[in-house]
Amino acid sequence: MNKLFTTIFALVVSSVTVSGMAQGIKGDAKAGQTKNAMCIGCHGIKGYQASFPEVYKVPMISGQSAAYISASLQAYKKGDRKHPTMRNISDSLTDQDIADLAAYYSGHGVVAGETVPDQPAKAPSAEVQALLNKANCASCHGANFSKPIDPSYPKIAGQHADYLFVALKAYKADNGANPNAKVGRAHPIMGAMAKQYTPAELKAMSGYLSSLPGDLKVVSESRFR
Repeated sequence: MNKLFTTIFALVVSSVTVSGMAQGIKGDAKAGQTKNAMCIGCHGIKGYQASFPEVYKVPMISGQSAAYISASLQAYKKGDRKHPTMRNISDSLTDQDIADLAAYYSGHGVVAGETVPDQPAKAPSAEVQALLNKANCASCHGANFSKPIDPSYPKIAGQHADYLFVALKAYKADNGANPNAKVGRAHPIMGAMAKQYTPAELKAMSGYLSSLPGDLKVVSESRFR
């Protein structure tokens, strides 16, 4: 497993790096603020819940890394991530729009001087620790799950538990090669990791990760400015 993980990791990081260099697009946060009307209707409302493929709180994206936000939107646009609403929204965005929105949300709500502990402020149960160790989650997402080793990987500490659970199940389902699928996420690392777990185990990990302090937050925004 470790050898397989190392090989897949090297290929994915190489792909992300080459793709980013090829595009050479720099995001403008100020421009992003003028383009987020489609985002704030869900991500700018505290407690807002989606209903597909089940009821869950939409992910917190304010304070998330720009590279991850950009990679996620590109994945929805390509169909590697299955979600009808996000696919339609991402299809309407240019690469520059995506870069601008990513730049905006990465700094949105960030308070100078606020830091997340280098180690988890809350120790997991022995059961959850064993589950986290099984896929070596900290090796990608950081020891505190808020400082990933690659900016295209997400900060997950403090993220909504129900969203994490839905996302992990989507990686487990995959369906990347099926153009008609409505649910699934194609990702060579996360797919391999998620498939090791039962739904109950994914839920237990999601609950713990959600309980940790992190950079992610919901910043209430109005459509009317």
